[in-house]
Amino acid sequence: MAHERRGQETGGTEPPYVRSGLPPAADSGTAPPQTEGHVGTPVPGGVHAPSTSVAPCAPEVTARVPSGLVFGFWNGLCSDCSRMFGAVVVGIGTAGWVRIRDMLTPHPGSPAEKLAVRGFISRRNLDNQQGVSQISVEEAVSRDDIHAAFICTENESHEDYVRTFLQAGKHVSVEYPMTMSHKAAVELWDLAQKKGVVLHEEHIELLTEDFKELKRAVEGKVLQEGTLHFTGGALKPGFGFPAFSGIARLTWLVELFGKLSVSAATLEEDSAKGYSKMTAKLLTSDNRPLTWVEERQTGLPRAKNINFVFDSCTLSEIPAAPRGAVGLFMQDLIHFSAKISDQVSPSQLQGEKERVLHCLELADRIQQLCQSL
Repeated sequence: MAHERRGQETGGTEPPYVRSGLPPAADSGTAPPQTEGHVGTPVPGGVHAPSTSVAPCAPEVTARVPSGLVFGFWNGLCSDCSRMFGAVVVGIGTAGWVRIRDMLTPHPGSPAEKLAVRGFISRRNLDNQQGVSQISVEEAVSRDDIHAAFICTENESHEDYVRTFLQAGKHVSVEYPMTMSHKAAVELWDLAQKKGVVLHEEHIELLTEDFKELKRAVEGKVLQEGTLHFTGGALKPGFGFPAFSGIARLTWLVELFGKLSVSAATLEEDSAKGYSKMTAKLLTSDNRPLTWVEERQTGLPRAKNINFVFDSCTLSEIPAAPRGAVGLFMQDLIHFSAKISDQVSPSQLQGEKERVLHCLELADRIQQLCQSL
């Protein structure tokens, strides 16, 4: 959720997102800001440093190079392999800058080669970005050679942009969270279905090697109880309630343990110190307790801490993993491109939709409980 992706289009001085390999932003003279909500530890030289080491019950980690192209996202050749899809990028922070870069240099042989960037949209008046021109929203929705939009703005503006492009019959890829309410997301998905276009919510945290290792470490084990505690700096305006701004962590828990329910939730705040702590009590389908904590304060180091107690062992650290062969945003770009090229199965599309809506419904419930106290 970064800084035009999650709100501040004006750039910043934080280190670049470490897996992106970004050069300095053309318009700011500084590197694009790190994408809030996207995992990866900023370190000198842009080398990924795992946040923790392998826990005792995690499998041994060995380096892997994925075979094929990321690797099962699509099924066979598209029905019209000669078709190109024009795209516009909305928001020029870290994520928007990378979206342009990846469309200009797509992974060879992947569906992403069928995407061509036609322009970008920004609140500021900017020079060309990587040779791509700025255009208006009005121009983007009216042009026949623009078929898709990437929404990389602050969280609270996602819904309006998504609705605008869906109404114009454009495919949409939007940074998480798609909306700030479950009801709005259902409406947008209904609109996408009515228009016959793809609506895709990006979740690159699910594509990280760390998460893939964690999922492998959890697989087959019977959970007794667990905790996921996230810490980070204070949220900027436009990021939304913590259950939505931090929905990537909630998505982790759903991916690891299946559908959840909310039993209780609280929010502690001290605005003078820029401090907030949201605690959500969750239950798995077999009534195993999970606790999700989002704790933020100005200057608080960014970290994820886990403690998952299973019937056979306890996993108290996120398994370390080697850097992936294909960048996270590129993996997501390939997946979205495969969707709009009709190369993803209906069952996978439905599964993703159900997961996104389930997480937004949980976030809604957490916010309601916190604000009812």
